[in-house]
Amino acid sequence: MSTATDGFPEGAPCWADVMLPDVAAGKRFYGEILGWTFEDSGGEYGHYTHAFHEGKNVAALAPKPDGRMPTAWSVYFASPDAAATADRIRAAHGQIVMGPMAIGPFGTMLMAADPGGAVFGVWQAGSHKGFEKRGEPGAYGWAEVYTWDAAAIDPFYEEVFGVNVHDLSEEAGIEFAIWTPAGVPATPEHAVAGRAVMDDRFPREMPAHFLAYFVVDDCDAVVQATLRLHGRLRWDPQDTPYGRFAVLADDQGADFAVIDVSQPVQA
Repeated sequence: MSTATDGFPEGAPCWADVMLPDVAAGKRFYGEILGWTFEDSGGEYGHYTHAFHEGKNVAALAPKPDGRMPTAWSVYFASPDAAATADRIRAAHGQIVMGPMAIGPFGTMLMAADPGGAVFGVWQAGSHKGFEKRGEPGAYGWAEVYTWDAAAIDPFYEEVFGVNVHDLSEEAGIEFAIWTPAGVPATPEHAVAGRAVMDDRFPREMPAHFLAYFVVDDCDAVVQATLRLHGRLRWDPQDTPYGRFAVLADDQGADFAVIDVSQPVQA
């Protein structure tokens, strides 16, 4: 198993950021619902603003440099060599959107799209290793790609990142798979991300996309806070064997999910 950064196997989500038209408004929104504090990296780095929870770096907010760009969360996958990952993306019929490009001493990033059109990032760590906390309230917890064409993208991620894709559709009751890094057991507790297939719950014009989950203490309280702060509820809270979760949008339209992992419900 190739380890791309400290604690992150190759192909595991290691970072997430959101591109917003109004970063100040984003700080107010996420500061209240997730308890984040913020630090602006300055003009040299486009005022990329790191988010912290209890002093640990957990995500970032970035101002949109172009109004035509989407207001959306991006998930970044760990790589020991971003240039080599870019080559594999092209060979597997993905598309490079941006990069690879060095971000000062912090690392090297690229943005790409899989064959189904879902956009994701790749991060080769320098001084910035990625999440300093995850799986705890106030921090990143999980990511899933939503696609219309599982047959096209499952082999893509296996080829690009060396992950193993395990279909759990029979157990889950929906078309769903998990990714596990090479060399570890193919079980949910070892999964680094998931793949879901969009169905009639989604408008056909909705593009393929990644959904980032953040862990919270109380899913329902965060839903109420989101609505009070003029965000939106995309999916009502629901119970799963992994916790109670809901899909939301912030007050600028970026979709994300929250999950209370202290409330698993046995199937």
